[in-house]
Amino acid sequence: MSAADERMRRWRLVLGGGDADGTGCALEGADAGMDAALAAVYEPVREQGGREGGLGASAPRVARWLGDIRTYFPSTVVQVMQKDAIEKLNLTRLLLEPEMLEAVEPDVHLVGTLLALNKVMPDQARESARALVRRVVAELERRLAQKTRAAVTGALDRSARTHRPRRVADIDWNRTIRANLRNYLPERNTVVPSRLVGYARRQRSVQREVVLCIDQSGSMAASVVYSSVFGAVLASMRSLKTSLVVFDTAVVDLTDQLHDPVELLFGTQLGGGTDINRAVAYCQGLIARPANSIVILISDLYEGGVRQELLRRVATMTQAGVQVIVLLALSDEGAPFYDHENAAALAAMGVPAFACTPDAFPELMAAAIERRDIARWAERHAAVKG
Repeated sequence: MSAADERMRRWRLVLGGGDADGTGCALEGADAGMDAALAAVYEPVREQGGREGGLGASAPRVARWLGDIRTYFPSTVVQVMQKDAIEKLNLTRLLLEPEMLEAVEPDVHLVGTLLALNKVMPDQARESARALVRRVVAELERRLAQKTRAAVTGALDRSARTHRPRRVADIDWNRTIRANLRNYLPERNTVVPSRLVGYARRQRSVQREVVLCIDQSGSMAASVVYSSVFGAVLASMRSLKTSLVVFDTAVVDLTDQLHDPVELLFGTQLGGGTDINRAVAYCQGLIARPANSIVILISDLYEGGVRQELLRRVATMTQAGVQVIVLLALSDEGAPFYDHENAAALAAMGVPAFACTPDAFPELMAAAIERRDIARWAERHAAVKG
């Protein structure tokens, strides 16, 4: 096939065919199957006699379509098409059927949809849904756990530096030499260290308290999934005391379920209103050592509670030494919708509000543990800043 023919073929798949597409290109074989799979979601239903898109409400037809898109497209594209089909064609009801859950490609967005359906899901479908969620969580843990533990452990070690190391083995020679370069003696070709830089002895006790406070409104579904996985990873580290709180208009402490993020996710209830002030008040009560505490509020900041009380409470926490960080989203979905007025008010108080991707979250935790300037960190890494 010539380059011109291949280009025309691609345009034909994009435009969807019909007399007005201008390509004059006919599709055969796998190309025709791929075109039909795309048309089912992205081409509006036409009058009788014309080409017809859509999947209707037929479970067998949806099952065939799910098989077709897996044949023609890579898994990343399959996940996007599934998400679009659920949203555009209202296929949510079919996800309550076990055979549908066994056919779909699992991903974070699908998990969010299943969690929203949790309370109306039949028992048989719930078991299939739990298995699907476990697959997604296992993949996320494989991708993110090691990076998170390494970043947090390194940050804790760096934050424990001392200028009075007790043993020679505790001296950080590279940093010691850099700190004493002005004491270099050229005639002896050596540096005289007037100041040592080393590591404090590793502490076995808890060094930081971390509170994840997660908005479980429907728009935050992907953030809830990622937060639960990160919460489980952080809770597995003895040097951290990790708490996880979810909220809508009520507040639920799920810390005792952090050992199993799948059970934790099924303990959430996506949707409903939002009372951020009430949730922050609860988290404030969990803090025992303000100067060693990090509170990460994951919310789009659309407050249904008392806004001024929320801002006053956050100001009180920061003045006590608590490091408060607001994530408008913890997901790969790009710039989220959020309350700009509340984000700006928090930023004016020195509390940065920005979106963070899951891959950047371990480094964010490291920056918070080391008490680095989070606003500056956000300038370099965040998708959206308040």
